[in-house]
Amino acid sequence: MFYENEHLYLEKEEAQIPWIKIFTKEAYKEFSHCPTFLQKELFDMILLCEKLLLEFYKPDKINIASFANYLPRVHFHIMARFKQDAFFPECMWGKQQREFVDLNLKSFDEFVSFFNLKIKKDS
Repeated sequence: MFYENEHLYLEKEEAQIPWIKIFTKEAYKEFSHCPTFLQKELFDMILLCEKLLLEFYKPDKINIASFANYLPRVHFHIMARFKQDAFFPECMWGKQQREFVDLNLKSFDEFVSFFNLKIKKDS
């Protein structure tokens, strides 16, 4: 976990690409089960993560997903995608398209520092 507040927490998914998972602290099975204020907070955090991944990593595309079939609770995936990543243009759960290549990206720890600076600034 690299960030939390009263209602949400964020984790890094170990992957070739920068990949964030956002979870509600209270377990809700469906997004519609979340109180309205939490739905808004989730969307605001998804948008913030998207904007910061775009600014920091300059990916070709951002993917946002929510399946929750294996883990039946509300959570979202926000992924910075690159045309050279091993799965592009397929989803990260799809068929690998090419051999893994080093994307020469800044470290996720650097992103976390950047994220923390931006979130403090917006608070």
